[in-house]
Amino acid sequence: MTSAASRSSKALLARAFAVQAHGDQMYGPHPYVHHLDAVAALARTYGEDAEVTAYLHDVKEDVAGMSLDALRERFGDEVTEAIDSLSDPPGANRGERKARAYARLAGTTSRLALTVKPCDRLANMRACVEDGNERLLGVYRSEHEAFRTAAYRSGLCDAIWDELDVLAQRPINGDFKELRPRA
Repeated sequence: MTSAASRSSKALLARAFAVQAHGDQMYGPHPYVHHLDAVAALARTYGEDAEVTAYLHDVKEDVAGMSLDALRERFGDEVTEAIDSLSDPPGANRGERKARAYARLAGTTSRLALTVKPCDRLANMRACVEDGNERLLGVYRSEHEAFRTAAYRSGLCDAIWDELDVLAQRPINGDFKELRPRA
C-alpha cells in the first residue's frame, strides 16, 4: 500500500473529509474507511483525481445532507460530477436502484466515474472474498453482465476489469480459499 507521505495533499484532504463525513458508519465488520482505502488504492494508479474521487465516491449517497455544492467548493467540478454519477438514484429496491445507476453509467462521459466505479466494485468483491460473504458476492456476480455493459470502456482500467471478470465467473467450491489473496 502507498504510504501517506507519497499521497497528494488533495487525496489526504479527501480521505479526511470522507472519514469525517462517514463518521461511525461500518463496512461489514470494518470501519467504513477500510472500504474507502481499498477503493483509493486501486484508483490511485489512474491519477490524483481518481484517488480523490475514490475517497469521496459514497458521500453523496450515504451521508445525509451532503451537498454537491460543498463537494464542488472543496474538490472541483470534475470530481463532483463523477461523485454525482457514482451515486445510486433512489429506487424501491436494489434492482431498481441498480438499473437506474447502470443507465446513468452507460450515458456518462466522466472518465473519473468510469474508472472509480469498477475500482469500487472490485474492492467490494474482494471484501466479499476476504470476509467470506458468499451471499453478497453472488449478488455482484448476478449483476456483473449488466454492470459491465453499462460501465466498461475499452482501454480504461482494463486491469481492473480483468480481475472483475475473473471474480464474476470463477467457480467457488463451497468456500473462498482459492479466491483469497495468498499471504
